[in-house]
Amino acid sequence: MDVAFSLPKQIRPLLTGNSQLFRQGTQKEKVVVIVGATGTGKSRLSIDLATHFAAEVINSDKMQVYHGLDITTNKITEEERGGVPHHLLGSIHPDSDFSAGNFCAMASVSLKSILSRGKLPIIVGGSNSFIEALADSNFRSKYECCYLWVDVAMPVLHSFVSDRVDKMVERGMVEELRDFFNPNADYSRGIRRAIGVSELDRYFRIESFRDEVTRSRVLAEAIDMIKKNTSKLARRQLEKINRLRRLKGWQVHRIDATEVFRKRGGEAEAEAAWEDLVAGPGAVLVSEFLYSLQPLVCGGVKEMRGTGELMATAPH
Repeated sequence: MDVAFSLPKQIRPLLTGNSQLFRQGTQKEKVVVIVGATGTGKSRLSIDLATHFAAEVINSDKMQVYHGLDITTNKITEEERGGVPHHLLGSIHPDSDFSAGNFCAMASVSLKSILSRGKLPIIVGGSNSFIEALADSNFRSKYECCYLWVDVAMPVLHSFVSDRVDKMVERGMVEELRDFFNPNADYSRGIRRAIGVSELDRYFRIESFRDEVTRSRVLAEAIDMIKKNTSKLARRQLEKINRLRRLKGWQVHRIDATEVFRKRGGEAEAEAAWEDLVAGPGAVLVSEFLYSLQPLVCGGVKEMRGTGELMATAPH
């Protein structure tokens, strides 16, 4: 059963407690993992949780690990990070081939470093193959995980992704890729596998000698292909999450953010919806995970009690 939670504002400060609570009652260290299709708000949720629970973020997006192309790969900005430390974000040479095995090795180092400082590690990103490889290693023998899945109905997400590509173009994606363009580049390696790089190849090859009408048409076709390929990526990511739940038995908490995206354009309404439907539920689920709150189900309403506090939650 999918359950949505709303965490009252007056309770939230009580949840940012001593980091030693992360280790009470278990021999394993605790880790939060946030998954979801591209564009669903995973990074935003990771920042919300990190500021509540004294956490640091480990990026698991296979294109965002590379240095460069910040607009094209949609990396979270310094301002958006809100001072939360990030690991494996923009730190790998763009021409390197960073494999799932590389991710497991470097993520393990980051996990140990974060935990040694008494902080909660939050792994977040759309590359489920990296998460799967990590979970299939000796990771499970060392760590206890809480998996959060930020989900958005596909028709709504496709519309958002299309608009997001337009905004990326406005922010300078084409100029960023033009500076990066190499006519002899191998698009099967490194950051050049990112959506947007190969799609704009033809445009950069013809823009210096074709007329304006032709240039505009080719550019529009490239941008449309970027939108289509991003939507295809989102569908593949969703299929992978469902496969991991079905075949590998991952216990994943689904948080439905669809209504948040339906309210975009109305900033106040969208912010309130995010707080009620995504940030609040995420905080309650992580609190239950960290502090061993015990859920009670009464009359169709799920409640959680812990340390004398009562947090009411409602199904959706």
